[in-house]
Amino acid sequence: MDAGSYPINLVRFLSGEEPEVVQATATLASQGVDRRMDADLRFPSGLTGHIRASLFSSDLLRISARITGDQGHMSVFNYVSPQAYHRLTVKTTSTHRTEHMAGDASYTYQLRAFARAINEGTPVLTNANDAIANMRVIDSVYRKAGLQPRMAAEDSPQSTPTAT
Repeated sequence: MDAGSYPINLVRFLSGEEPEVVQATATLASQGVDRRMDADLRFPSGLTGHIRASLFSSDLLRISARITGDQGHMSVFNYVSPQAYHRLTVKTTSTHRTEHMAGDASYTYQLRAFARAINEGTPVLTNANDAIANMRVIDSVYRKAGLQPRMAAEDSPQSTPTAT
């Protein structure tokens, strides 16, 4: 579910709410290791969502999101690494437009934000509380799919140091 952190973070950001995981299904690569994860989400306001994450996919690149409302929908392609290729499309009953935005690599923006935080004390956009909230949803997805949440390496019984 490594790739799952991105769509979970996106739906949390777009909704401004913390979701409940209604159901989740995992396709396993091996015992306890997910190769693909699907999850249905419900938000306190009544919004619903669905995420799919897979590192082993027949699709070369399928990083996308679609938001549907009463008067149309918005779709975005490759929101994670837009410097490679991206597209934002908005369709309503009266308009249809597609937008592209020039810019640097995502990691460049992250590095600049980090440098500003260190050098100027500028707050970061995603803080530790956001990361913890995202991890709570990821853990819930694992549980709903019948898998154990992942633990930190230092908490794993297999990582107990031994002296020889």
